Order: sequence, then structure tokens, then C-alpha cells
Amino acid sequence: MAVTQQKKLTQEQDIKDVVIKATNLGLSFNAQFSKDDYKSHVLNLFRKEKKVQDVKEKEFWPIKNLEFSAFKGEVLGIIGSNGSGKTTLCKLISGILLPDEGNIEVDGKVSALFSLGMGFKKELTGRENVYLNGMMLGIDKKVIDQSIEEIHEFSGIGKFIDKPMKYYSSGMKARLGFSVAAFMEPEILILDEALNTGDKEFSEKAALKIQELVDKAKMVIIVTHSLRYAKKYCDRLIWLEKGVIKEQGNPKEVIEKYKATLPEKKPKKKNKLELEKTEVEIKDATVIKAENINLSFKLKKETFWALKNVSFEVKEGEVIGIIGHNGAGKSTLCKVLTKILTPDTGNLKMNGETTALLNYGTGFNAQLTGSDNIYLNGMLLGIPKETVQERYEGIIEFSGIRKSIHSPVKAYSSGMKARLGFSIAATLQPDIFIIDEALSTGDMHFRKKASEKIQEMMESAKAVLIVSHSMSFVETVCNRAIWMENGQILFDGDPKEAVKLYKEKISDKKK
Repeated sequence: MAVTQQKKLTQEQDIKDVVIKATNLGLSFNAQFSKDDYKSHVLNLFRKEKKVQDVKEKEFWPIKNLEFSAFKGEVLGIIGSNGSGKTTLCKLISGILLPDEGNIEVDGKVSALFSLGMGFKKELTGRENVYLNGMMLGIDKKVIDQSIEEIHEFSGIGKFIDKPMKYYSSGMKARLGFSVAAFMEPEILILDEALNTGDKEFSEKAALKIQELVDKAKMVIIVTHSLRYAKKYCDRLIWLEKGVIKEQGNPKEVIEKYKATLPEKKPKKKNKLELEKTEVEIKDATVIKAENINLSFKLKKETFWALKNVSFEVKEGEVIGIIGHNGAGKSTLCKVLTKILTPDTGNLKMNGETTALLNYGTGFNAQLTGSDNIYLNGMLLGIPKETVQERYEGIIEFSGIRKSIHSPVKAYSSGMKARLGFSIAATLQPDIFIIDEALSTGDMHFRKKASEKIQEMMESAKAVLIVSHSMSFVETVCNRAIWMENGQILFDGDPKEAVKLYKEKISDKKK
């Protein structure tokens, strides 16, 4: 700790090492009106006339009176609950937003990745999107030519590089998005929620790459909900809460103070979700029956099999976790089950209405407010307007973002979108509920709330299928697990055994 304090003191004394300096930094939004949010005012598509009664004309400050410096050669972590101002601060640093008060000085060119894969065009291939994304970041095409194979190899998405991105899982977009940003050698790299989506193997690989980047770049800023990651890899932390800095400095010390404020804190369990083992009553009725499902994509001159000979049955009452690395076929399977994709061969029988949450906020309109998006997203998910109106207050209360509900969604962090998207979907009572990457985004407290809500929903749903990279979640909540690899099922059975075999496979790869 003494070495860290001395290092910080030296940096502060040497003014040339200061890369970012914020003085009395503040930014406000009007909760009711945004000058370019015209769709919210012109189109009253979703609610009745009483909508105006719900609107509070209130100025909201997501960032207020911030004072901090960031130094050359450091990995600066930013932590805090959803809606605390982390993403807004990153947008101020990158120049996307301009402050209403105070000043921020940035010495260097900023490359910001606010959501891995932002800017990707779904109809283009991964390779084409590398060039598109790189040029959007201001990188010369010749430089991309030199880096394309390294980017491809690091991403680990294999033949998917020449496949349209509409077929990618969120984890695969995360891999490619990070790889593009990391290999373009930015001066200042900002990663917002960078490692929340993706398997453990890639997250560790990305963390090591970030350490390499610091040697070449001026600095790296990381927004993360992973306290373990922040403690291990960040040199310094800023803890934001309600737009103000609560603490900044040594990661271990800041994390201890942050954790002390978390509700229902139980030190012995630390970062693990505090859940009861799911009690389920499995019945004889078959809800899903898949027989030899095969699905292929044409990749230039060859055929890629995203699903191959996939067969399984789901009985009423089962809660099934689907695990595997990015690109294993998990999201593709979910899209087949929800009839977004049609298999080439095989038989699929579904006994019940299916509701899927394949990506939080997928149907959100960035120009509309969170409130309007509740109605829009609800109806996209098949919820009658009257039902949305009845449950409107409950959705807002569960999401925990009431203060921002009348702000445009474009001002939301990915965590806030996660909260709202889940809260809307959770108001349904579907026969079959499919959740892809359910707990990849969001702070610890909301992940716990969401997990408990999923367990409640199990009482009314015939079956629940959950794609998750959280092995502890799968072991605790699910009564069965399917492990997928290269589009095939490698194991189907006890969750603990599935997780054990999957972890052993990852360990073997590292050797």
C-alpha cells in the first residue's frame, strides 16, 4: 500500500503525467424534455392522455461536482451501482457529451467502447465489421490490413469471422468488439462494461491484453461490476454513486467501503449470489422435444454447422442452464426454440407459448424515454397495452431507475437497460421462458434481485431455459444443465457435474 501511495504522490507531483483532469464537472438532463428527443414529444403512441400526469418536470444531474485526475500508465477502474453515472462520465471524457458546468481536460485521443460491438452492422460479416469499426475509430485501412489476422485470432470466433453478425451471440460480439479496440493501439482506451459479457477464458485473456495496452497507450479506463476483476487488474478505483465520487484511490480500500454499502451483505459469501437451491416438481408432460436438430450457414465456399445433431427433451417443471464458451451454439439454439431461426433438418415440438429475452433492451428505441419504451418493449414481447398499464408502476419499482425513467434511453448505461429490459420481461407469465445471457450485465444487488425473480417465475412457467456464464448461478438455480461445444451437446444432466467437466476442459486448454 505504501508503494501505491508513493506512486500516486509522484504522479501528482509530475504534472506532465496527468492525462485527464476534471474540475467541478457536472452534467444535467431535463427529466421531461431533451432537445433532440423529438420522437418522445411528437409521438404519443403508447399511453393514454394521463401520461402527462406521470411526468415530473425535474432537472436531473447524473454527474455533479466531480474532481479527479487520471495518470499516464495506469488502469483506472470505475465502479458503482447501475445509474450511478459511470457511463455518463465516460461519455464526457470521450467528448460525446459536453459538461453543463466545470471543465474536463483530456490529453490524448480517446477510443471508447461503450458496448462491445457498438457500431457493428448485423448484415455485414465480422471481417467487414472489423474494417467498419476500425475506420469509425479513425484507424487507417492499411493499419487494419496489418492487424486483421491478429484481431481474428485473438477474438477466437473462428469461421464466424466471415459470417453475418446477425448470427452472432452477444458473447461473440463482445469478443470481436474488444479485439478491434485492443489491437488499434489507442492513446486512451475506455471500456464500459467491457468484460461483463463473455466466457471466463476470454475475460482473463482480455484482462492480460489490457495490461499490455497500458505499456503502449497513455492509460486505460474500465467500467466494471466485477469487484474481483477491479481489485486484481486496476491500479486505482473511482467509486461513483448518484453522480458524485464517494471514494477514489487504492482498489482494495475502495472496494471494502463500497461493499459495506450493499444491501443484505453477508461477508462469508462475498460476491456469490445469495440464493436458495431451487425446489422444482418435475412432471411427466414433455414441454420441448428436439430431435436431431441441424442448422447450417453458408460461409463463402463452405458450410458451417451452428447446430449439429442436437437432441433433448424438457419436462414440465425443469429449470435448465445452458453453458459453453462464446460461439458454442447456445444463442443459436435459443433462436431456434423461439422460431427466429428454422433448422435445416430435425424435428422440434414446443408445448406452450414461448417468451424469450435474448438481449436486454433489444427492442428499445434510443430516442424514446424509458417510460415510453416500457410500452414499446412490452407490446413487442406480446403484452397487451392494458396489462402494461396495470404493471407500469411495478416495472419501474423493480428496475430501480425511477429517477431516469423519463430520460431518453440513449442516456442509459448498459446496466440500466439491463434492469429495465429484465423488469419488463419479468412481468410476463409465459409457459416457456428463455433467457440468453441473463445475468451478464448489472450490479451485484440487481443480479440477486433478478435471480430471485427468475425463481419466482418458475412457479408459473412450464419450463425455464437460461444461458449463463455464471457457473454458481447454474449450479444453484438450475436442476439440470446442458453443456454445448461446437454446436453439439457434450453433456446433459446434473448441473454440478456439467460445470465440473466444463471447467476441466477450460483448464486443459490452458496447459
